[in-house]
Amino acid sequence: MQQQETRIHRLIVRSLGVLLFLLATVQTASAQREPLYTQYMYNIGSFNPAYVGSVENPDFSLLYRAQWIDIPGAPRTLRFGANVPLGNRKHGLGFNAVNDQLGPTSQTFVDVSYSFQVRFTYDVFLAFGLDAGGTFLNTDFSKGTFENPGEPILDAQNINEIYPTLGAGVFLYQQNWYLGVSVPNFLTDALYSNEVAQIVSDELQFNFIGGYVFDLSDNLKFKPAFLVNYLSGAPVNANLSANFLISDVVTAGASYRFDNAVSGLAGFQVSDNLFMGYGYDYNTNGLGGYNSGTHEIIVKFYLGRGSGSDRDPDSGKGKKKGKQIDSPRFF
Repeated sequence: MQQQETRIHRLIVRSLGVLLFLLATVQTASAQREPLYTQYMYNIGSFNPAYVGSVENPDFSLLYRAQWIDIPGAPRTLRFGANVPLGNRKHGLGFNAVNDQLGPTSQTFVDVSYSFQVRFTYDVFLAFGLDAGGTFLNTDFSKGTFENPGEPILDAQNINEIYPTLGAGVFLYQQNWYLGVSVPNFLTDALYSNEVAQIVSDELQFNFIGGYVFDLSDNLKFKPAFLVNYLSGAPVNANLSANFLISDVVTAGASYRFDNAVSGLAGFQVSDNLFMGYGYDYNTNGLGGYNSGTHEIIVKFYLGRGSGSDRDPDSGKGKKKGKQIDSPRFF
């Protein structure tokens, strides 16, 4: 009986591997650009180019995500991002490079972004952003074992494609809240590939993101946040999270991805210039019984934090001297 259960388990895992390959094919053919992130609240520049000029100081982040541990060929994601305010902070530049491994498929996303912001009210700012780049797809069918090795698509062995991307976003924010909407790629027609997909979605994806920071006390902040990815004809990807910031140093919280996963979040502000965060996902769907969860680690570096002045985005003049901020803006 135990041997039979083991064979069934292996069959299910193998079937999941085939499903992963199909997901890679569909993902390539869709307009969605970014992989999933549990710690999306620290990666706003990935989803919205208008965000990149809103930061107080230049920041750089490195993220690694290992999804669905124990399932062969499951996604592995490595991302590097940068947000750099320019001059008087009316302008900003950003950079994203993401490598996403999924079964025999490797996708690399690279883009640069630009933002311009104006004063909406006295202390509320409205930013507009554009990003441009490309998706580099490599599929190597020599990797892995297939149930039907005679399939025509497998004869190609290697498929290499480059797809241009052009996106835009709007970001409205104050010191303690933010709202944003973006389209990661308007060039959906450029995603067609005869070798990779027979059916290609030409719909635009929309990303909606927002959050609010509540000051519960001098040493405790509470931040609920959300991220929604909408693509016509595909299931809506909706994420809700809640984080507590304790003494401006320790972050602890949880996140829920509807019909997909529940997550635990933790972070530590090592210094004014360094933040480290960790997220763990447990699947609430049918995959939960066949993997050991998903691990995600992020490291963020901040340049110039703790010195200089807080610059006004309109005048460019410093409003105060000494330490620029006492704690992270929490987004």
